[in-house]
Amino acid sequence: MKKSLHICLVFLLMMIYTHTGIAQATHPEPKTLEIGAKAPDFNLLGVDGKMYNLNSFNNSAVLVIIFSCNHCPTAQAYEDRIISLTNDYKSKGVAVVVISPNSIKALNLAELGYTDMGDSYEEMKLRAADKGFPFPYLFDGEQQKTALAYGPAATPHCFVFDKNRILCYCGRVDGAEKPGTGKGEDIRNAINSVLAGTAVKVPVTKVFGCSVKWSWKDEYTAKLYQQWAELPVTLEDIDVQGIKDLVKNPSSGKLRLINIWATWCGPCVTEFPDLVIIDRMYRGRPFEFITISADKQARKADVLNFLKKQQASNKNYIFNKEDVYQMIEAVDPEWQGALPYTLVVEPGGKIIYKKQDMINPANMKKLIVEDKSIGRYY
Repeated sequence: MKKSLHICLVFLLMMIYTHTGIAQATHPEPKTLEIGAKAPDFNLLGVDGKMYNLNSFNNSAVLVIIFSCNHCPTAQAYEDRIISLTNDYKSKGVAVVVISPNSIKALNLAELGYTDMGDSYEEMKLRAADKGFPFPYLFDGEQQKTALAYGPAATPHCFVFDKNRILCYCGRVDGAEKPGTGKGEDIRNAINSVLAGTAVKVPVTKVFGCSVKWSWKDEYTAKLYQQWAELPVTLEDIDVQGIKDLVKNPSSGKLRLINIWATWCGPCVTEFPDLVIIDRMYRGRPFEFITISADKQARKADVLNFLKKQQASNKNYIFNKEDVYQMIEAVDPEWQGALPYTLVVEPGGKIIYKKQDMINPANMKKLIVEDKSIGRYY
């Protein structure tokens, strides 16, 4: 009886140990597949809704598997080169497939400062459609079995296999990250060698890019979000001149997103969490999110309480006059006065976006990251 009880207790402790993430923290670092190894099989969902495995590419003399993703600026820098590679070699019997290995649980908002999309399957579909990917784009972010089998070190990481699916090249696309400075020389040389039946001269190269977001490496994300939750949330008064100065944006050096809202405005309250997410994505870049409440001064405590619940640790103001029309004129003489109202102002005062009504979060992220004062690349 005592022995059975002891076994049960050990089993229970093991379950607690695993589910609290303690066991996951000691997960071994995946090993990159070695030259001469056979391609591990997989069974993954593509953005087209189809399932893919090694047999899906049986008719191809060469199979190129690239581990990449949406969010990484290096991965984005190579997207057009991978598209060109796919199109250039399709008629030569070369199949290119791209696999996203990242777990969304381990990817935090602070890591999305160079992108408008994360690495979820739904966002992968959007990126594929937006870029017109000519290759299968597969999702491995749930179980990461394929990534564990291949061992990519960063995104992008390329694996080139011959007709027998033996690994002949493992490494980078090329050695020039910035778009327009490289043409995929390394991977093209490898493919050409495999097509010619000759050995690849440099079969292994180092890779550069974002690390793979392994599901068990989520401690930093949890810690970061807790730090954000503990940041002070403030609310300051602002007058007409203060508003005009915000819109002029003369010396901040930052792209400025200004949102005018009120606690009694349904659409304002509805869109506010999306604005906080946008702030957390880009606050590490030359970007700032500023809110101006159109509530009456008598409701200042209610405004601050709302902001605290939203963890809005950005710069927040409340108009200090009763005459709301003064605020409207100070923000934008062309604004009719309906809430919410949003402006995006470049350093120096150029207004590149203004809208009366709720924003489209996806469009806003794309606008921000593609502005010249921010940018997608390092």
